[in-house]
Formats: sequence, C-alpha cells, structure tokens
Amino acid sequence: MTAQQINYSDARKLMKPGDVIAFGGSSAFSKIIKLVTFSEVSHVGILLKTQIADENSGLFFNQIIESTGQKGVSISRFSQQLKDYDGDVWWLPLSEDIRQSDFDINAFFEFLYHQAANNNGYDLTQALKSAMDTLEKLPWGNNDSVYNAEDFSKFFCSELVAAGLERANAVGTVNASEVTPIDLCRWKIYQGRYYLLKGDADKKISRFNTASPSDWNI
Repeated sequence: MTAQQINYSDARKLMKPGDVIAFGGSSAFSKIIKLVTFSEVSHVGILLKTQIADENSGLFFNQIIESTGQKGVSISRFSQQLKDYDGDVWWLPLSEDIRQSDFDINAFFEFLYHQAANNNGYDLTQALKSAMDTLEKLPWGNNDSVYNAEDFSKFFCSELVAAGLERANAVGTVNASEVTPIDLCRWKIYQGRYYLLKGDADKKISRFNTASPSDWNI
C-alpha cells in the first residue's frame, strides 16, 4: 500500500490524539536506523492534543510528543516540527474501532504528560539494541546481547509511543522497549490508509497495519 498524499492544511482538522506520526530522516543516525530495520521509517511521535486554541491567531494548533536525541521527551507544535523536518513525514490515523472501545484518553494524557514533565532523556542504548533485533534471528545471534527489558527511566521514540498506546488500552500488554519505529507502524491498530504529509511519494511504509501488537507481549 502506498500513502495518499494530503496537505497539512487539510489534514490538521482531522487529526486526533493517539494518531501516530512516522518520520523518515536524512541524518546519519536516521540512515542507520532505516538500514538495520530494513525500512523507510526512522522515528515516530504521537499526537498528544489537537485543536488547541491559539489566542494570538484565533486559529488552533496540534501538539506532538516525541523523544529525540536532542531534547529527550518533549512536546511541540506539530506544524513547526513538520516545517523543520528534513525528510519524509506520514500521518497514521488510529482506528475508530479502537477509539470507540476502551481507549482511555485520560490515562493516555496523564502518562505522556508525566514523562515530558519529568524531562526524561533519550535512551540511545535501548534504541540501538531494539533496532538490531534482526540479529536475534540469525543462527549465530546472541539473544541476550540485543534484548531490551522494559525500562522507562529514559525513552527512545517508539518506546514512548508504544507505552502511551498501552496505557490508553489501544493495545494489550507489550514490551514497549522492544518496539522499533517500523514495528509500531506495522501494528494493526490504524485506519485502512495512511497519509504522506511531506517527502517522497515513492517511499512507503512496508507491511503497514498488518502485525498484531500481541507479538511484542512481555
């Protein structure tokens, strides 16, 4: 499946808390993540709050929460993040079936705001170990060398998003510390289509919306 292209001006009013934003960067670190995970996705964030009134303009803005090497866990305006980002950006709307079942928006907000308020840092070691999970499948691989026990003292990007979705009951129990950016994009929790907001229309998220989150169960 290829992404449907959409302008952010059209998408912004349709976005909801819990929607995932996937990024494919051009930095050296992003290229490493894409190389070892065999994908076009190197980073993810999640929309935290949408349609926040802007007193200065009279319009509204959307917030994204993410964990990056520069800032750790932080909250920012998604429109600014989209403008500044050097690479591909996709919007993955969360399934309406999940929203209408047991999605706990209060637990979602509480967990993620708490991580930002604590200024939790970026977990580079676990990010790299999670991305190198393919080594576990090799005959000579050492499972212990790349396996992450769940640890929320610091966060890498997909660990934060996976943990937030777990707290919201969007997924069952998972080991969020083992979830890579492309893993998260493959979870079967989204609507049937995803959208390209910026970047190369020929790139796609392989096996989008096909995997069961239960495969990442602790």
